[in-house]
Amino acid sequence: MERIIGDNATAAAHAAARHIAEALRSALDARERASLAVSGGTSPWIMLAELGTEDLDWASVDILQVDERMAPDGDDLRNLTHLERSLSGTRAVAAHLHPMACGGTDADVAAAAYLPVLAALNGPIDVVHLGLGEDGHTASLAPGDPVLDVTDTPVAATARPFNGTRRVTLTYPCINSARRVVWLLTGAGKVPMVARLDAGDRSIPAGRIEQENAVMVLDRAAAGSA
Repeated sequence: MERIIGDNATAAAHAAARHIAEALRSALDARERASLAVSGGTSPWIMLAELGTEDLDWASVDILQVDERMAPDGDDLRNLTHLERSLSGTRAVAAHLHPMACGGTDADVAAAAYLPVLAALNGPIDVVHLGLGEDGHTASLAPGDPVLDVTDTPVAATARPFNGTRRVTLTYPCINSARRVVWLLTGAGKVPMVARLDAGDRSIPAGRIEQENAVMVLDRAAAGSA
């Protein structure tokens, strides 16, 4: 995979924002609408706030969630809570945000409710942003969960709680069909898994993401060059 390395986590987040903005511009040049799916974490919120400053036709952009925790609306556990905060006051508030309906208690129902959202795109997601856990997970595709083997739907619920909550996540077929995948990886704790991801190690969930259309944006710590 192509690598883009920033001096620190903030620089990497800004570099990822610029890369995503260019990919969205290219998508809008080719089609009437563009789509971006965003994962949770910490660095993404810096990235999104920066992305929101970009001069794009945001009203023609659909923003989706890669994954979400089952928790009440507005809870800090929810990726959506931080996503909305990051976009607030930026140009990107004009985009069409499509939240996963995870405020209830039934993760399978929440996953099914996202199917029409994905179907309405009429094609692959233009850009999928991903992170990487120190256990090798990405999205909410966690080691050992049966959701790893789901191939007949683009979105599914985890079979069991992951770090305390069940999740809804895009599945491999959906992510691997994306026109562009942008990994944002920061922190020295990621170094071992970055190496395994780069090697395409399919024994970790992240290693099963196709690399042909992917780029890794890292800070120097995650790249092992701190």
